[in-house]
Amino acid sequence: MLSLHDFFKAIEATPVGVFMRENVVAFPLVESLHVLALTFVVGSVGMVDLRLLGLSARNHSVSKFSNEIVPITWFSFAVAAMTGTLLFTSKAVDYTHNFFFVGKMILMALAGLNMALFEFFIFKGVKNWDIDTPTPLAAKVAASLSLCFWLGVIVFGRWIGFTVGGNFGN
Repeated sequence: MLSLHDFFKAIEATPVGVFMRENVVAFPLVESLHVLALTFVVGSVGMVDLRLLGLSARNHSVSKFSNEIVPITWFSFAVAAMTGTLLFTSKAVDYTHNFFFVGKMILMALAGLNMALFEFFIFKGVKNWDIDTPTPLAAKVAASLSLCFWLGVIVFGRWIGFTVGGNFGN
């Protein structure tokens, strides 16, 4: 039976993993695209969260604002996931043993769970508070948690580059 360590070693040994690790242009180019895509993810999520908190775009309905912004979020997330996967193939073993990488993955999972709970429970009643009525406390809590999780993703993601392959955080 293949251990997780062997599985991640096999990922590193794929042609994609070798290319990402050994090509002097591939990793920085893909990493730049990853950071740009993540910027759009966090920026668009942040815009909706700030609207839910009543700190911006208060003259726009929540549903219309969300419907205009969320497609940008999903497209950007898809690009970030693809580029992140490419980056991961270069040093899969190191990443899976890195505190900051694991933390980033946990925070993204929590952000996804928070979003799912918001979509399936809180946002279903948006017609009752879409425009003039104050945003319910549950929506404000979800928005606050979302901002915290995504800011954590940024901080942990930034630390990954300084700690993969070194002793700090491993």
